[in-house]
Amino acid sequence: MSTKTLTKETETRLINFLTTEINPLEMAKCIRRINHFLALTVIRNDDNRNPINKYWLEDDFYWLNELAETLNPHLEVE
Repeated sequence: MSTKTLTKETETRLINFLTTEINPLEMAKCIRRINHFLALTVIRNDDNRNPINKYWLEDDFYWLNELAETLNPHLEVE
């Protein structure tokens, strides 16, 4: 685990994201659902035994990418 602190710019973007885009409790739920799905898929390696809620998968994938872009914009020139 890193002990580095966020830059002010990243902190501002993160706060803005969690107050205007999705609330922190919903974000935590999305992360837990996608982690659950990924863990079961890898462990079982059988899509037929574990029905996939495609809406959850699509929604959670979107929010994790939005969080990643908030924390470190992919297209930003360094």
